[in-house]
Amino acid sequence: MSTQSSPTLRRRRLARKLRALREEAGLSLEEAAPKLDKTRSALGRIEGAATSADVHLVRSMMDVYDVYDPDLLDLARQAMRPGWWQAFGIRDRGFIGLETEALTSLELSLMYIPGLLQTEDYVRALLGAGRIKRTKKELENQISARLIRQGRLIDEQEPLTLIAIMDEAGLRRTVGSAEVMRAQLRRLIEATELATVSLQVLPSANGPHAGMDGAFTLLQFTDPEDPDLLYVEYVTGALHMEKPQETAEAKLIFDNLRSAALSPVDSVAFIERLGSELYSL
Repeated sequence: MSTQSSPTLRRRRLARKLRALREEAGLSLEEAAPKLDKTRSALGRIEGAATSADVHLVRSMMDVYDVYDPDLLDLARQAMRPGWWQAFGIRDRGFIGLETEALTSLELSLMYIPGLLQTEDYVRALLGAGRIKRTKKELENQISARLIRQGRLIDEQEPLTLIAIMDEAGLRRTVGSAEVMRAQLRRLIEATELATVSLQVLPSANGPHAGMDGAFTLLQFTDPEDPDLLYVEYVTGALHMEKPQETAEAKLIFDNLRSAALSPVDSVAFIERLGSELYSL
């Protein structure tokens, strides 16, 4: 599968460069904003990658900061391009675009199968039971987009490595039907044979664990200048965190959970036993 680069990631890169140019020019946000006909908060949102700067604004910034960088103009143009998922009418919370460019996805899943390992029928049943009511077309678009995302696990040019930890509860929860779950668990087992996938299970018998406060995903990127991104969904939105202290803490929790979970080999055996017990796998 081949997809265009993520505008969200390009926006982050552009934001960092624009902030660096302002700081090198010796200007504070308060000083630079009026020179650019912006409020301090508006300029802060641009430098925080919440919104993007178009080419005209970037040209004005270079004039004010007394620097010229044609690569910056190209980056601004690229950041304004629509993401591939927009063709499916999906309003991304900023995650799909970043995942598109990520090198590694560290995912802790508690109540359901990790999204990149879900079967089409499982996705359909899961989304159909959600609080958001979708038309048939919207549902099919969501499913199609998720299948495209899964394609990166087998992409020969730019593969995504998925390191997933899931709670036993997600394996026991029947989504759809027993038939759907049988196919889903087979899919999990098959996915572990991919060089890009590592899956470990946290058995309920092990008691409470450090990840029970909530599921999360930590994305890591090829370019060392792109900081790790911690993504946490909640009922009405999502949080994106890239402060080193926060991402480092999430990575530590994830590593501790990997140590507490069954090994990848033992996890497969556990899924096979549980599947046989619950769904006649």
